[in-house]
Amino acid sequence: MADPIKRALTRRRFERGRFIAEEPPAKLVLGVKFAIGMTAFMSALELAHLLILHTWNAEIFASITGLSGTVIGLFVGQKT
Repeated sequence: MADPIKRALTRRRFERGRFIAEEPPAKLVLGVKFAIGMTAFMSALELAHLLILHTWNAEIFASITGLSGTVIGLFVGQKT
């Protein structure tokens, strides 16, 4: 399993003397990758806004915190 996102979302449990790995659905992995990519893009956009206009944009920051909260929630929710 070469994909680190898929590996992080995989549930592992010990049952009857052996480990069982439950892989996440492909749509979940794709959605998490998209959310991480959008968080990186929005962070770059906020940085460009700061460098060019020398002001903080609260709307961009709100979207960054929303996306990062979604990603963290997905990781925590998938492991339970």
